[in-house]
Amino acid sequence: GARGAVVEADNLEALEALPDGCVDLAYADPPFATGRAQRLVSVRSSQGAGQPTRTGFRGKRASYATVSDLAWDDDLPLDDHLAALEARVRQVHRVLAPHGSLYLHVDWRTVHHVRLLLDRVFGTERFLNELVWAYDYGGRAADRWPRKHDTILWYAKGPAWRFEREAIDRVPYLAPGLVGPEKAARGKLPTDVWWMTIVPPASPERTGYPTQKPVRLLERIVAASSRPGELVLDPYAGSGTTAVAAARLGRRWLLVDRNPEAVAIARRRLEAEA
Repeated sequence: GARGAVVEADNLEALEALPDGCVDLAYADPPFATGRAQRLVSVRSSQGAGQPTRTGFRGKRASYATVSDLAWDDDLPLDDHLAALEARVRQVHRVLAPHGSLYLHVDWRTVHHVRLLLDRVFGTERFLNELVWAYDYGGRAADRWPRKHDTILWYAKGPAWRFEREAIDRVPYLAPGLVGPEKAARGKLPTDVWWMTIVPPASPERTGYPTQKPVRLLERIVAASSRPGELVLDPYAGSGTTAVAAARLGRRWLLVDRNPEAVAIARRRLEAEA
């Protein structure tokens, strides 16, 4: 079957090491600039003498203490977050094949900024879709419409790209009586709004990773925008959902994450798929 690699590394360094044009499809789900760390336990900055320090964007130094491995810094200032993302997006653009494309998963906090960033890197004419992943789960705000969707921005590297219509899962018609029994039985191609549940807390698919995406979501993307045997890249691998989808659909995969526990989770999931 198709094989792949899960690499523990800084994704910018890993991307810089790849040759031009080697990737057929990239999916990226970067930290959302929520203003806090995504965590299962905690990661905290500390001011104590002798603490390890690291350099952030624009040379800022901060000391830190790791309390939990299963976390990452999602609390950069927005400008730093976007600078970090742009550096990586430019490398993704370089490593994409001429027919390759990028799906970039964001939410309401940054989608408008990231759309402009992708226009800069890929060109406005390479924008293909703003996909809305709608779900109905979790708490509801009392003073505004509940925010129940993420946005996935789809950009092509060049003037031709993969869109494998026949490979895409079909969804029920909202008014099947209007289309006749044959069409109703077959279902329709999804539009740019995808109703799909999150990974429920009690699901056997659940890894405990804080921002895990459903395999079904990635299967739709991988099926639509790559072909069997092609290489799928996820530079923010997290719990490895992209590779699970790629493995099930006969694609090769390259996952990168700097978090050792995320890499361990991804490798365990892929062993279970083998």
